[in-house]
Amino acid sequence: MVNRRDALKLGLSAAGAGIVAQDARAVPQSGLLFPDGYVPGFQAHPSPPATPFVAPLYVMPTAQPVSVGALGTPPDPARHQRYNEFLPKKFYKQVLSEIKWVYHPEGPYANGSWAYGFNGATPGETFYSRYGEPILVRRINNLPPVGTGNISFALPSSTIHRHNGHQASESDGNPADFTFPGEFWDHHYPEIYAGNDPREALSTLWYHDHRLDFTAPNVYAGLSGFHLVFDERDSGNERDPNPKAYRLPSGKYDVPLILHDVLFNQDGQPIWDFTGAHPITDSHELGGYVGNQVYTNHGMLGDRFTVNRRIQPYFQVERRKYRFRLLNGGPSRLYKLYLTKQGKDAIPFVAISNDGNLLPQPILTDNVDLWVANRCDIIVDFSKFNAGDKIYLTNRLGMRTDGAGLSGHLLDQGDLIMRFDVVGPMAFDPSRIPDEFRELPPINLKDVKRERLFVFDYDNGLWTVNGKLMVPSRIDAAIEQGTAEIWTIRNGGNNWSHPIHTHFEEFQIIERNGKPIAPGSMLNARKDVVELGPGDEVKFYGHWRDFLGKYVMHCHNVVHEDHSMMIRWDIVKPGQGF
Repeated sequence: MVNRRDALKLGLSAAGAGIVAQDARAVPQSGLLFPDGYVPGFQAHPSPPATPFVAPLYVMPTAQPVSVGALGTPPDPARHQRYNEFLPKKFYKQVLSEIKWVYHPEGPYANGSWAYGFNGATPGETFYSRYGEPILVRRINNLPPVGTGNISFALPSSTIHRHNGHQASESDGNPADFTFPGEFWDHHYPEIYAGNDPREALSTLWYHDHRLDFTAPNVYAGLSGFHLVFDERDSGNERDPNPKAYRLPSGKYDVPLILHDVLFNQDGQPIWDFTGAHPITDSHELGGYVGNQVYTNHGMLGDRFTVNRRIQPYFQVERRKYRFRLLNGGPSRLYKLYLTKQGKDAIPFVAISNDGNLLPQPILTDNVDLWVANRCDIIVDFSKFNAGDKIYLTNRLGMRTDGAGLSGHLLDQGDLIMRFDVVGPMAFDPSRIPDEFRELPPINLKDVKRERLFVFDYDNGLWTVNGKLMVPSRIDAAIEQGTAEIWTIRNGGNNWSHPIHTHFEEFQIIERNGKPIAPGSMLNARKDVVELGPGDEVKFYGHWRDFLGKYVMHCHNVVHEDHSMMIRWDIVKPGQGF
């Protein structure tokens, strides 16, 4: 088992040889604190200029199934829980490799930048699946071995997590279930409602690298994509004759948008921020440990805003309704997003989801918070605008320059993330926004077996949960299958922010800072990410069902996760919990 704490001392060449990690608590922590006078990379060596709104938005293609024979080695049912009960109806193959990717058509970016990708692109293809149609995705690691590739800050060892997916442990993309170049992993997605309850339906999921201690640089290098799930209600068909169907904007009017902020060197290559005496500008310097250089452990901020891995793109929209699936892919920046005309006045829109799920009712608003891994589906009606109008997706949330959390103030002008160009005459639009979506599953306090407290804090240069660092072999909570629990999640610090994500099962927030959640608010929802600002405390109810095995909870400022703000929890048989 290799982790960053050892890799920083031993160098990545040793890490690539698979050196066994010691208990994280025994590893010296010297060198992981920020040195005096540290200046974040985006200030010390800004990226080359890039004219905004000249690159068209990249719209990811749909993942296409293959025959089971195209996989080569057949899947092994014995490696998967309930495989024969949920036999895959479709098979997919993704190859992870190092690629050239054009972030922007001008200057040093025009020749392409090195990235990690799926089947030759980043973000990867968008998966479309349906409840009742299990699938299997084989992911083949064809990344170049350590020391032979062009990306120096990431590790060519990967595990892919389908974020918010309801899948068995062995298909979850656990941080310790990684592959090396030349290996593959099969992910079995049963596409079932949690607890066989349609009120637990998921909609906007995403997949990303989750490699232990290297999640942040591997996702930053390009390993992310969308996975959308449909059923008879959220059917993906705005002309659906089924009276139960919501008929939300669909097809080319249903557009996934993933936000990443990136720092580039003067050659147009993405680079990672390091602490130490000199900035890293040579993309061939060895990532992780370069002389007295070590990875930043507070956060990673870039100065180029990308959407679907294009720098400040534009997107032409017809005069009708669109569904945009907003996702913050990180690694550290938090957003408060507005739609503005000419970058000024905020424009109302309709929010229909929080994280991967539809809200009980749509909410009219003029902004949404999008912390790392948050998703929010919004409906924008461009029929209210004239051809030639330009609408901007704008961020007004200020960040600490070290990337560890909120600055505590809003930006006056804001950062323009992308532009929507309204074109053409009024368009035919059969889509609609219903008044109601799914009701929330009930909170059954009689099912609560245990209550737990998790405090997220910063100790001796590393990020901790209940004073401990992540140890993959240590079970921090054993949850009895079929039971419910109440968890209290507390931010032990007053200066940093944590988007806390727990895998597999969603939860409903009961209280935030001692106050109940108001009906009709954005937090009156099923969620998988808790937004913990300085000093915040959140209490939530969760119910664990369907599969056994190991899962994790962690901070989704993935720099914090890598350093080492994560716990392991297991679903165990009744009577074995603790």
